[in-house]
Amino acid sequence: MDFTEAYSDTCSAVGRAARQGNVKVLRKLLRKGRSVDVADNRGWMPIHEAAYHNSIECLRMLIHADSSENYIKAKTFEGFCALHLAASQGHWKIVQILLEAGADPNATTLEETTPLFLAVENAQIDVLRLLLRHGANVNGSHSMCGWNSLHQAAFQVTSEFIIHFHVNCVFYPFKMTVLYSFCFLLASGANVNCQALDKATPLFIAAQEGHTKCVELLLSSGADPDLYCNEDNWQLPIHAAAQMGHTKILDLLIPLTNRICDTGPDKVSPVYSAVFGGHERCLEILLQNGYSPDAQTCLVFGFSSPMCMAFQKDCEFFGIVNILLKYGAQLNELHLACCLKYEKFSVFRYFLKKGCPLTSWNYISEFMNHAIKAQTKYKEWLPHLLVAGFDPLTLLCSCWIDSVSSETLIFTLEFTNWKRLPPTVEKMLSIRASNSSWTVQQHIASIPSLTHLCRLEIRSSLKPEYLRSDSFIRQLPLPRSLQNYLLYAEVLRMNEVPELAIQDGEREGSAYDLRGTKMEVEEKPKLIQEKTAVIPSAGIPGSLLLDMK
Repeated sequence: MDFTEAYSDTCSAVGRAARQGNVKVLRKLLRKGRSVDVADNRGWMPIHEAAYHNSIECLRMLIHADSSENYIKAKTFEGFCALHLAASQGHWKIVQILLEAGADPNATTLEETTPLFLAVENAQIDVLRLLLRHGANVNGSHSMCGWNSLHQAAFQVTSEFIIHFHVNCVFYPFKMTVLYSFCFLLASGANVNCQALDKATPLFIAAQEGHTKCVELLLSSGADPDLYCNEDNWQLPIHAAAQMGHTKILDLLIPLTNRICDTGPDKVSPVYSAVFGGHERCLEILLQNGYSPDAQTCLVFGFSSPMCMAFQKDCEFFGIVNILLKYGAQLNELHLACCLKYEKFSVFRYFLKKGCPLTSWNYISEFMNHAIKAQTKYKEWLPHLLVAGFDPLTLLCSCWIDSVSSETLIFTLEFTNWKRLPPTVEKMLSIRASNSSWTVQQHIASIPSLTHLCRLEIRSSLKPEYLRSDSFIRQLPLPRSLQNYLLYAEVLRMNEVPELAIQDGEREGSAYDLRGTKMEVEEKPKLIQEKTAVIPSAGIPGSLLLDMK
């Protein structure tokens, strides 16, 4: 409600005179015996009008006319007494008169707000002092949310500090007054570890709002950085600083915060908070100080790792991914699944080249769910997965065989000996073929060529890391055509899949991160120097199988 509204049609004559500070008119009305306790449609009596509008002499006259406790403590319909109104406006003389007349310094409104809280909220330091001298409780709850005045001061300093910069220092004195209020509350014995209903401490609020000076003062006064806010979501001040991007505060909190939050199974690493907020610098500070780039599974956010969370970011995504990889984040199939879910196919290919394991998967069902949904764009990711050495039998389960298009299914079979598949797979393919186009039936009925079988045998003999890119095969002492064959060039060409040789940031002899920034030059595999013996029937150098396991 706007307390400056006039309501002249309902306000009594005594109330109007008190509002206007018209001592002469008020004296005449009181001599005529007019009542001082007639309320308007807001529940405001003349004493409220005088207190809010700083009508000092009128207030004295009203109290002289009715000095009863009921009148001094009378409340509006919103639960404001005259002391609340005067404190909010900074009318310290009015506050003094009311307190001396018996006003309660700890009175609460319907929203459980105290005069002390209103004084801090409006940066009224003189009123703050006066209330404390007359017994205002510096601790305890001062508002409906459980905040007390120290919580509000920790929040208010920062908000006015921000305003200060936006209005060319107009609010500088006000900002300093709030900060002084904060210091005064600490000096007056305010509990630095007081917690609101949601468990928020003043330190948490100051860290969240980014007020470094408040954080310094609280820590030096004994504030505990390990008191959590919101028991269900388990947040500490370090999480608030990381999520909001306050690097200086993060530097203050890291050495003082218990590291159990980084590893505890029922806790949340602040690495998640930095990723969630999209703050690269905060993320790097945490990792530089030993926090894990993999952290623990985060049930609060619903992610198994910070890398999985990064997929929900947009403009910050690539920087966050590169920082996590820089500090040793371990890739797995869930990260590939996230790439498919969010259609970040270039990242999918990048993760393959960065060494994402392609065997011993624990989350195959999650990957398959997203792979099936992404199968319409299979040319952007599936060829890279299979050429990199992924076992196509892992894909050939019932959900894949029954759900993907004929084109996608045939492409998958190109990387197998489709005439020597496990019986269960053969049965599922047979059922699919009976209900599919002639193209699928023809392919399954065809016999793989000997050269294709040799290709499968050679590739199965290569170490997995040799298949991550084409660089190893390109340096084998083979004709270019055989190198292309080992890289499935004819299959890719037939299916109109772009060449895999140079894309996704790769340059000759150099590796690039997702932003195109040059990283360390990777050492090329050494050429195999042994003499080769040729298998006449297939034209494949038999010695390729030597020393590759």
